[in-house]
Amino acid sequence: MSGVKTLTVSADDGEQRLDRWLKRRFPQVSQGMVEKFCRTGQIRVDGARVKASTRVGPGMQVRLPPLPKEEGPAKAKGPVMLDADVKMIQQAVLYRDEHIIVLNKPAGLPSQGGSGLAGRHVDGLAEALRFGLPDKPALVHRLDKDTSGILLLARTTKMARALSEAFRHRNTRKIYWAVVAGVPAPRMGTIRYGLVKSGGRGDEKMRCIPPREVDKTENAKRATTDYAVLDALGTRAAWVALVPITGRTHQLRAHMAEIGHPIVGDGKYGGSGQENLGDGWGAQLGGDISRKLHLHARSLTITHPATGKVMTFTAPLPAHMAKTWKTMGWSAADVPADPFAEEE
Repeated sequence: MSGVKTLTVSADDGEQRLDRWLKRRFPQVSQGMVEKFCRTGQIRVDGARVKASTRVGPGMQVRLPPLPKEEGPAKAKGPVMLDADVKMIQQAVLYRDEHIIVLNKPAGLPSQGGSGLAGRHVDGLAEALRFGLPDKPALVHRLDKDTSGILLLARTTKMARALSEAFRHRNTRKIYWAVVAGVPAPRMGTIRYGLVKSGGRGDEKMRCIPPREVDKTENAKRATTDYAVLDALGTRAAWVALVPITGRTHQLRAHMAEIGHPIVGDGKYGGSGQENLGDGWGAQLGGDISRKLHLHARSLTITHPATGKVMTFTAPLPAHMAKTWKTMGWSAADVPADPFAEEE
């Protein structure tokens, strides 16, 4: 172990999340270590306690506890990956150039590691996505473990900074597809409930707060979601497009449940044992419909930081959702790529 040290964030590092800044400098430090060090106050920024997600910028002083030493090149390159996992993550690539990689993340695969997850997450498997470059690509945003779809990685530190800024300043457009219980009314609208953690150690479940109460509620954050109904099966279920204007934890799932139309398969927010009979509640449809979460990051539009070109990436549905679409008689060819653009 190396001793306690204080490092200064350089101008070249730009502004970024603390965990990403630290792991680039010390690849032997896992995400779990970073979160533990922050939780116990062993990592401090300008003397203050921080979270792994705290943003650091040029000139800030980061105090670090003793860190494990690197154990040679083989150790720095991360855990051994199974051939099946290497094949899976490489087949998930939708697009790549010398700057970025776009994945269609499988449902059930975490974006990033945590306690007990070892290297089987996108960040760990990114070692298989070097494609000739010296460093593995870095995540610039995340999806929930059970959410499938578009996930963007940066292949250089400079590109990671640029894309992180684009997401932070909402200069990107993300459209999700979901199946929800019942049919929201009106068929197009905006949800503005704030969000705050429900409480309990390790519990990330979010609680919705009426907009007028957000400023009075400790740790609550404002959150906004646009939704549009694309098709429906009577009053039983609806295919909706969702655009997260803000990017809060579990935002889409909590918002849809709060208005009485939880996402199908969402046991955390919709009731794992409740079957929707057409009244708009209950996260299960029964029959041949999978009990897995029906939430998919369908498309992402960005301005490529290197070329300046506006690019839109689209991800095919995962197998369990494609089966549901077939059962319902729904087709992507029958709906606009961006239903909100027509209204605008």
